Amino acid sequence: MRESGTLYVVATPIGNLGDLTTRALETLRGCDLVVAEDTRRTRQLLTHLGIRGKPIERIDAHASASDVGRVVERLSAGESVALVTDAGTPAVSDPGGRVIDAAIAAGTRVVAVPGASALLAALVGSGLVTDGPFRFVGFLPRDGAARRAAIARVCEAAEPVVLFEAANRTRATLRDLADATPERRVCVARELTKVHEEYVRGTCASLAADERTWIGEIALVLGAYQPLEREHEVSDAALDQRIDEALSRREHPRTIAERLAAYSGRPKRAVYERVVARKGRTA
Repeated sequence: MRESGTLYVVATPIGNLGDLTTRALETLRGCDLVVAEDTRRTRQLLTHLGIRGKPIERIDAHASASDVGRVVERLSAGESVALVTDAGTPAVSDPGGRVIDAAIAAGTRVVAVPGASALLAALVGSGLVTDGPFRFVGFLPRDGAARRAAIARVCEAAEPVVLFEAANRTRATLRDLADATPERRVCVARELTKVHEEYVRGTCASLAADERTWIGEIALVLGAYQPLEREHEVSDAALDQRIDEALSRREHPRTIAERLAAYSGRPKRAVYERVVARKGRTA
């Protein structure tokens, strides 16, 4: 049952419309307003559910503070609002978090209505889940120093890692991961819950060498990092060559150390000291 002045954070299907929960359906039917990332897609979902004439407001990545403020004003006036995203759970790699933050700051009650999640579907379907923690990093930066630093953090993580990626950048991301952790297990989960759902499993090196064109919605899952996975020890000369190449690109020493520690299986502190020493020689 809906309550006045409440923001409901409603998970919607990531592909298969049968994954919408009964509670989510009741919430969407009963709320006064739906706030969506894409009004067209949400209207299609509501029409499929037999919900017609429901007011919808758009809050996407380009929404202004005043746009978010108007939603909070309606909550403060006693209306119930359902926040949805294009697919899955709002605020997970999604701009809906701004609405949630503003509602909480205004003292509004926030209720989660859980359901479909590409993150969890990819993780459990990959076969790489463990009984310990995992890390979710969302979408990586597209290029530059920020991307290199993010790749380094992913490769350094000991626990399984889940990240989202655009189909046209999946091959490049696999190559970047293979550069640091070639033998680490990875799964490309694509089109989850849809007709062409597929889990492609292998190592970072083997999938980076796959020449297929990746299409659809993509999630990558890396298995837990095992430093002893390497078949051959990385020599000092090979490590120094990679350090010098990274320094020539003006990468930060700590970023270099994080990535090359994963690549070589050596302690990060030892690699960092080696990076600093070689940087001093070229300064």
